[in-house]
Amino acid sequence: MGSSDSTPEIRAAIFDYGGVLTTPGRTAIRAWTEHERIRPETFSAAIKDWLSRNAPAGTPIHQLETGEISADEFDRTLAKRLRTVDDGPVAPDGLMGRMFARMRSEPAMLDLVRRLRDCGVRTALLSNSWGNNYPWELLDGLFECTVISGEVGLRKPDPRIYELTLDRLGLTAGEAVFVDDGAPNVAAAERLGLHAVLHTDVDATLARLTELVPALGRNAPQGKESS
Repeated sequence: MGSSDSTPEIRAAIFDYGGVLTTPGRTAIRAWTEHERIRPETFSAAIKDWLSRNAPAGTPIHQLETGEISADEFDRTLAKRLRTVDDGPVAPDGLMGRMFARMRSEPAMLDLVRRLRDCGVRTALLSNSWGNNYPWELLDGLFECTVISGEVGLRKPDPRIYELTLDRLGLTAGEAVFVDDGAPNVAAAERLGLHAVLHTDVDATLARLTELVPALGRNAPQGKESS
């Protein structure tokens, strides 16, 4: 049972990847657009059209995330929407790879996953993939299971992808906490009964997870709560 009547027993923690286990995506995007002299508003317009709450079903991003189109095809589609500061075209080959090359892992969050495992909490990765290669050399051994949207043909916030993750863990929604930096994804998890944390920074996420998993506080690194 939980540590108190008001504190649930969390048996698993499910983490998003980009923007949670990495530095913020906007940081990588800013560095990428500056380096390639891409007008950032052209990228923002494409994201708004394809990924906003009001975006129609089946946009190029939706198709990429569910594996319906390849990364190369998406690169070509996105490149058509982008312009440089000189109003020139943007090279499509390896476009997303060039952007993701500027995304860095967040050591403090990877350490938090390890600490949860040390506390006996099972861990899983649930990620909407943009055709990018995950740094498995850093992630291997951290997660009991991984659910990648492009491999299973489902994407957050579709409730079926959360249910698939829970099925693989053999747990009910109330036994797991989900951490994501996307508000729609967090809201969808909450509707299913998952405990959900909207990730904004390491300290805030650590504080909320410590409320849900009190053993985290007892397993804190000496001298500090996070790094």
